[in-house]
Formats: sequence, structure tokens, C-alpha cells
Amino acid sequence: MQRLLIVSNRLPVTVEKRKDGLYFRPSPGGLATGLGSFYKVYDSIWVGWPGITSDKTDREERKGIGAKLMSQFNCHPVFLSQNDIERYYYGFSNKTLWPLFHYFTQYVIHDKNFWETYKRVNELFSEVVSKIAKEDDTIWIHDYHLMLLPQYIRQRLPDATVGFFHHIPFPSFEIFRLLPWREEILEGLLGADVIGFHTDDYARHFLSSIHRLLGYEYTLGQINTDDRIIRVDTFPMGIAYERFSKAIQAPQVQKEITRLRRKLPECKVILSIDRLDYTKGIPQRLEVFNTFLERNPAYKGKVIFILVAGASRTQVEHYRLLKKQIDELVGRINGKYGTIDWTPVWYLYRSLPFPTLTALYSIADVCLVTPLRDGMNLVAKEYISTKGGEKGVLILSEMAGAAKELGETIIVNPNSREEVVEALTKALTMPEEEQIERNRVMQKRIQRYNVMRWAEEFMDRLVHTKELQKEMHARILSPEMNMRLLGDYRSAQRRLFLLDYDGTLVPFFGKPQEARPGDDLLQLLEKLGADPKNETVLLSGRDKDTLERWFGTLSLGLVSEHGVWVKEDEWEMIEPLTDDWKEHIRPILELYMDRTPGSFIEEKGFSLVWHYRKADPGLGTTRERELIDELLNLTANLNLQILEGSKVVEVKNSGINKGRAALRWIAKEKWNFILAIGDDRTDEDMFDVLPETAYSIKVGLSSSLAKFNLKSQADVLLLLEELVLGGLG
Repeated sequence: MQRLLIVSNRLPVTVEKRKDGLYFRPSPGGLATGLGSFYKVYDSIWVGWPGITSDKTDREERKGIGAKLMSQFNCHPVFLSQNDIERYYYGFSNKTLWPLFHYFTQYVIHDKNFWETYKRVNELFSEVVSKIAKEDDTIWIHDYHLMLLPQYIRQRLPDATVGFFHHIPFPSFEIFRLLPWREEILEGLLGADVIGFHTDDYARHFLSSIHRLLGYEYTLGQINTDDRIIRVDTFPMGIAYERFSKAIQAPQVQKEITRLRRKLPECKVILSIDRLDYTKGIPQRLEVFNTFLERNPAYKGKVIFILVAGASRTQVEHYRLLKKQIDELVGRINGKYGTIDWTPVWYLYRSLPFPTLTALYSIADVCLVTPLRDGMNLVAKEYISTKGGEKGVLILSEMAGAAKELGETIIVNPNSREEVVEALTKALTMPEEEQIERNRVMQKRIQRYNVMRWAEEFMDRLVHTKELQKEMHARILSPEMNMRLLGDYRSAQRRLFLLDYDGTLVPFFGKPQEARPGDDLLQLLEKLGADPKNETVLLSGRDKDTLERWFGTLSLGLVSEHGVWVKEDEWEMIEPLTDDWKEHIRPILELYMDRTPGSFIEEKGFSLVWHYRKADPGLGTTRERELIDELLNLTANLNLQILEGSKVVEVKNSGINKGRAALRWIAKEKWNFILAIGDDRTDEDMFDVLPETAYSIKVGLSSSLAKFNLKSQADVLLLLEELVLGGLG
């Protein structure tokens, strides 16, 4: 891998301005800790805000900060003003996105000024990254603060290798749709080549939103846009396992363990470590402990709850209120149950140094990790990692991403006080042999999938996706192949054009009648037909009356209803067909039309078509699968086929398709030049019957029997115009 640019809201180094000058210290937070070991192994530069606002520094100081960050830490700063921090970070990121994505919709603030600043800061990040990025760099963007950045970078660096990892939950569609700027956020993320999530649930929610809001189809996590393949996948973040598992033997940690045991009475220790955040469920945890002591008086004086809560986002009102609530709960529990020689809750409102943190993990009999919603939660993995051969029980919320991996823990619903109280009782009475065995299984898993493997798997997937993109782009009609095609066209004496209509010559976004050909297209087709060397055939799923009305005056061959009717001089049926089957099929389609708002039925001479282009995409896709299953069972003994097109399901007589109709013209004579162009599954039959020498083109980047691809319907018109002009030349 070439140079790696890691981009996040904060740098792993925080800069502070003191009376005696600038001070550089490690940044708190899971991302800085998690990626710190990985980025030092590679030729990396970390891009982000250094923690000091531009208002507090002058140009020379910022220049000095940038030089020191680069020379000593391989970091490149993005300087933000105090106004930026207020609106972009404390505002949109943490008053809009954070509560929404964690399902706390009652806390969400929709403020246009926050949104505008969020966009501007993301644009500023893109300017900085674009200036330092080299051609072969890999750009890895992290988290919800920078969800527009992938697309902004793509606009500046179209060929860049860009990955995005989302470290918090991605909400269900019903929650995400509440965001007024939902489409812009999704488009921003689609600038990345690979988009990673901690769990399958989050990835599925994202794909559902992409499909239902932007209309993109996906298969096994792969999205095909007009110009790129994008991969959406799951990568559960690991930790630096060895750092925690071996730290227990370090002299500093042993010293801390000894100090803590001297201060602690002979008690069972329940440990809780979190940032002070309303998503972590800290008040609910305290209420659980209160209820536990009420119901288990025998544990009074024999158990201590150590609650560590690091300060977080103190400028946000909800966090200040949460701090007050926790202070009151701790005081109430200690006042209610405490004695002169026993304090039930030890409350530490600060971050702890690594030796103290690891020592607490080591001595804790129970680690209570019960967030109401959490992306991963690395505390759970850190705790288990310190328990090599030792007892200790992890109680873990099913709402944390880590629950998907740590199934041997006691998994609880954090909203059920009864369930968590029972879990505490079970944890405190679990036999030591069982505790050790559960931990041993999880330790092996955490050790295998550590933070290095997590990052390397993401990078491997990114490399693989870029290779797929290159393979797909290799199929795009290149300038060289375009010149060859034009040369063959000019030298040919007899030429055949086989052209699909909807999605190929015109976009098709609504009802059938909305795709009427414009004057420019009619003139282009007229010019193609005017050349005596050319024969042009339009193959469509539309009915013959519509095609006759639109194109009947042009010198074109016409195929309607995907091959039922053909017209050279006069319309004729490709073979005798009946339509008496319609009375059995129509009620089924009508039922699905009623069940799917926005869908409708189109009746052709010898087919029935159910369209759902204007229906809700998620519902439409679900109904399509249900309808096809029902139709397949119903038509098993009938001479009918079920045809899937672009957001349509068509029922028609078997053996009728565009390929069979195309053969009628292909077999007419020996053509020197054949060009076939189509955009969906119904055109694959046409591509399949072409001779080897023919040029076949699929519109879009999906796989096909066609030899080449064009990115869009507009590119088709440009190609045909070029051929017309080339023929005149």
C-alpha cells in the first residue's frame, strides 16, 4: 500500500496554548486510541483539527503548530474557528447527527445554520486533503463529523482511493428519514469506494436508506452507480489486544493494583467506565444498582460500584443536565445505603491514565457495560482482554455493536431494569471456572480480530474494490475503441442498429407516457434512417400503437412488447398468440397495485405489466419478490413467462423476447457493421444472439453479455451523433 491519509475530526494530538507557550498532549477518545497503533506502522499522515481554535492563534503560531505536528507526529492540522466548533461540532455533529443516529430523536435540533457550517467545514477538510494528497495515496475518512467529505474529495480528485468508516450506529430508515438533509448526507458518503460499519445491522440500515431515498439497487453490499462500484461492508473494530493483555504484568499497573486493593474493603467490585453521554445509560445503571441493593440486603457492605465517567461535550445542555442527574443519583444511593466504613458508589468524573484504567479492569469482578445504543464499545473488549486466566464477568447491552461478537457474556436489554438486576446477581454468583472459560473463548476471538486486522481487512477490501472498478472501467467504451468503432462504421456498406428505447435513448423515471421522444432524438433517428447504408430497429417493451404514433413516420424497424409485434413495412405478430390468460392474471396484478401505493398496471396487446417506479423503493422491491413468487406458481402449467425489467414485472407468452425479434433483422443479410445498445435485463436476450463481430453496449456499469459499457443514456446519444457526423464525413 502507498501512503495512507487518515482523516478525522480530531488529531491524535491536542494542542493547548499556555502562558509558557504551546503544549502538545495525546488526545482522548476511542478513535485516537484505536487507530494510534495502526497508523504508526504505515507511511501515514493524520489530518484533523488539533484542538486549538484559529481565533487563539496568529498566522505564525499556526505555521509553527503545523511544522511541529508534521515533523514529530506525522499530523497535518485543519484549523477551525470557534464559530466552526460551535456550529459544526457542538451543533450539527452533536446536536443533530449524534442524537438522531442513537435514536434520541427528542434531543435532535434541525438548524440550517448548523447544516451550512457543517458543509463548509467538510469543504475545508477537502481543500486541505486535496492539497497534500498524492496520486497513489489511500484516503481513509472516519466518522459522522465528515459524512460529506468523501463526495467533496471525489469532486476534486475523481480517481482517488477513498474509504469511509462509520464508528457510531447507523439508524433504521424510519429514523434516518427524519433528517431534512438526508439525501445530501447519503450522496456525500457515496463518494467513498468502501463504506464500513461495525455490524451487519448498521450496514443494512444504510443500504435500505440508499435504496429508498436515492433509488440505488444493491447486491450483496455492492452498489452500482453511474460511474463506480461502491462496496458497503461490515468490519467490527478491534483493540490492541496485546497492549491490554500484557499490561497487567507491567510494574506500574501492578503498583496501581496494590494501591487500589489497599483502599478497597473486602468487597466485590462492579466497574463501569464510559464517557458521560446520555447514550450510555449511566443513570439507568445507577438505578439498577439501587434496586439490586434493595433486593439483596446481604450484599450491603460487600459490593462496591466504581463509576468512571469522563467529561464529554460540556458545552451541550443535555450533557450538563446529565451530569447533574448522575451527581444526584450517586449522592442519593450513597446517602441511603452508605456507612462510615462503606461507600456503595465510588464516582470518578474524569479520564484515567492507562495504568489506573488497566488496574481497575484487573480487579473488577463485574464490568457493567449497558449503553442504550452504541456503535461498538471497546471498553467491553478491553475488560475481557485483561482477564487472561482470571475470573471476571462482563454484562453487556445487546444495543452495543460488541454484543454481536461477545456472545459468551451476559447479554441484557439495558431498558429492562429487572433483567439487568438479575444479570448482576448471576454475575456475582457465577462459578469461577465458568467465568474463566467464557473469558478464554472471547479472548481468543478478540486476539484474532484485533485493531490491526480490522484496519488491514478494510484496506484489503478497498484495494479489491478499486480493482473491480478498474475491471468495470476497462469495459467502458474507450476513446481508442470508439475510434475503431467509428472506423468500422465508415468503411461498412451495410449497417444494422438495434436500439432499446427506455433507459437507452430516453430516461424513464415515471409513467410510460412521460418518456415521449423529444425533437432532438427524432431528428437523430431520422438522420440515421436517411443513410441508405443504415437499417435502424427500435426494440421496446411499449405497445405497438404508441411506437407507431411516435415513430411511424420515420424509416425505422419497430419491435413492440419485447418482441410480440414487429414492423418492417406493416405490423405483424411474430407468431400467433392468445391473450385469454389475462383474465386469470389481471386480478393478481391489481391486488399488488392496491397493496403498493404508486404502482400501476399497463396492459399491452399480449402482455400485462406491473410498474412500481413511483412506489416506495423498499416496499416496491419487497412486493416485486412476492408477486414474482406468486406468478411463478400460478403460471407453472401455462405457456407464459415472467419478465423482470427496471422496476417492472411483465407477464407475457413464452418464447417471445427481443433476441428472437432481433434475429429477424440479423438474418436478413450479411451486415458489415452491427451495433446493439440496451440498458436492462430484457436486452440481454438481444446481446445473446449477436454475431461475434457485432458491437454490443450496455448502458450503466452492471455486468452484462454486452462487450462494452457506457456510463449513461446521455453517452448513448453522443455516440450516435458522432456516428451520424462520421458517416457524413
